[in-house]
Amino acid sequence: MALIESSIATGGAAFKANRDGMLALIARMRELEERARKASSASGERFHKRGQLLPRERVALLLDPGAPFLELSTLAGYMFDTADAAKSVPGGGVIAGIGYVSGVRCMVSANDSGIDAGALQPYGLDKTLRVQELALEDKLPFVQLVESAGANLLRYRVEDFVRGGNIFRNLARMSAAGLPVVTVTHGSSTAGGAYQTGLSDYIVMVRGRTRAFLAGPPLLKAATGEIATEEELGGAEMHTSVSGLGDYLAEDDRDALRIARDIMAGLNWDRPQQQADACYKPPRYDAEELLGIMPMDHKRPVDMRQVIARIVDDSDFTEMSPNYGPATVCGHARIEGAAVGIISNNGPLDPAGANKATHFIQACCQSKTPILYLNNTTGYMVGRAYEEAGMIKHGSKMIQAVTSATVPQITLYCGASFGAGNYGMCGRGFHPRFCFAWPNAKTAVMGGEQAAETMAIVTEAAAARRGVPVDREKIDKLKAGISFVFDGQMDVFATSARLLDDGVIDPRDTRAVLAEVLAICREAEARSPQRMQFSVARP
Repeated sequence: MALIESSIATGGAAFKANRDGMLALIARMRELEERARKASSASGERFHKRGQLLPRERVALLLDPGAPFLELSTLAGYMFDTADAAKSVPGGGVIAGIGYVSGVRCMVSANDSGIDAGALQPYGLDKTLRVQELALEDKLPFVQLVESAGANLLRYRVEDFVRGGNIFRNLARMSAAGLPVVTVTHGSSTAGGAYQTGLSDYIVMVRGRTRAFLAGPPLLKAATGEIATEEELGGAEMHTSVSGLGDYLAEDDRDALRIARDIMAGLNWDRPQQQADACYKPPRYDAEELLGIMPMDHKRPVDMRQVIARIVDDSDFTEMSPNYGPATVCGHARIEGAAVGIISNNGPLDPAGANKATHFIQACCQSKTPILYLNNTTGYMVGRAYEEAGMIKHGSKMIQAVTSATVPQITLYCGASFGAGNYGMCGRGFHPRFCFAWPNAKTAVMGGEQAAETMAIVTEAAAARRGVPVDREKIDKLKAGISFVFDGQMDVFATSARLLDDGVIDPRDTRAVLAEVLAICREAEARSPQRMQFSVARP
């Protein structure tokens, strides 16, 4: 190796002049960067009065303390917002860069809502498109902190409107490329900007502050005459409980950023698939308590979170959309250090619950996170209102997601698994990688009582059509026979005997069994056997 010897005369006049000139340029650059920070922080009193953090405070809390943050395009838009260089504020109204969130290197983009309420600034569009392009090229998850008044109508240019569609196209491209898009909507996300929120994989909203709508109250009144408040149109509580747009409801900015960090930590992003985190804590509750949680009567309600708390690390469960389709429980956890997505039931599946589960399954596939189904459902909801709400359509989407999932799926029958709910919850017919049952589990097209009553109604209707009297004794005998058949085939001793699962396990062994099969799945994903066009023949 040939070493380069220095020929620079560091004590010479030319060197000093160059150095002084360079330092002056650096000072000018830093002064311009500081100008943007000061312009934003001038709104500090207003932000703090309404309980909000300034944009740079948000970014700082999102990022890992002490980890590097490579801020990008800090001079974007300089001299394009005013002819007066002394008044020009660079940055394009966007804070963007590459840093670490819960140990994951991410592209971070935040609206600088301390300046003009986050309205689009000159070259802010170009800056946003550039950082999205970098995220795609460098395969980085994309975390965006949204609070924007949207387009500046006083500076409206049709070309910005048309080119702005690329922002939304890129969000869809990132998601499809397997790059998670995590959004915290701190404030307004209006009109086209609403899709900046809507095209995200994980959405955190802030109670009392988030506003996401296609038309705000003034435009709504002008366009349709309808009068509604911002909270009614697009508040966080509405979107996390009614529309289903929001996945997580935060109490304030700090809580929202904590949730965003938890989401990134739960994705198992960029970690070797064959390894699990060796540093984990056991559940905070005794596995012995699993014996007394599930009722022997499947009609009695139970909170499956109590089961989850006794099988996952540190009883820590990051639940998605708990107020939307609340009978369907979805969230991330770890079992002996291995990341897992969990879907369970606190009742029947309704349209909102099916939609939520579909979204969650697809998100788990994107992050290569195995899915655990804890079956405890009497099926999909029935009735006129549910049919009109598209129960079949939304239930079918969930079944399609289960069928097409690209990650290991593990099923555990914990209670009832009836009707199409068995299909949507990855029953044996959908080829889960492993399928186990607890001793109290029951599997059937429906409960014996419901089956008997259904056949009784059908028989009575047939008699009425023929104009013959109903034979009540015959009906009662029919109902008893049907109940006997259904009840005799639905319990786990009948279903496991027919190999409709991979075995019945003691609930107290659940964590150990799941840890073992998750490790088996990880090893299988990492293994690349030599494939051949023939099998090895004997000599």
